[in-house]
Amino acid sequence: MITLKKAKEAIEASEAKAQELGVSVTTVVADEHGVVIALSRMDGAFTVSPDFARAKAFTSATLGFPTDKLAGFTGEGKPYFGLTDLASGEFTTIAGGVPVMKDGKLIGGVGVGGSADVGQDAMCAEAAAKALN
Repeated sequence: MITLKKAKEAIEASEAKAQELGVSVTTVVADEHGVVIALSRMDGAFTVSPDFARAKAFTSATLGFPTDKLAGFTGEGKPYFGLTDLASGEFTTIAGGVPVMKDGKLIGGVGVGGSADVGQDAMCAEAAAKALN
């Protein structure tokens, strides 16, 4: 279980990484059902970034995969083709979502959105996930 206290620590780790990279992001921490535990939008982050971050957290929390690793499974003829159309568009394959595991069990996900380079979103998400382990 991810507590609110731990979720806040994860957000702090993500935002510290974002500051190091010189970007402003939104970070979302979700439980294993994809329900948001905590969300923080840094000053200057794109206004749409909370939507991106939430979709990334939901995807990783419910499927147990980093969002950028799903793209190879979602093309035409692939097993998850149409994934991003399911559940009213709740799922995404855009980098920046990572699952959170504890003792081999999926306990949630982190999603980060807002930088112009989704690789930076992923780095911030990894920092947040590390803070939860």
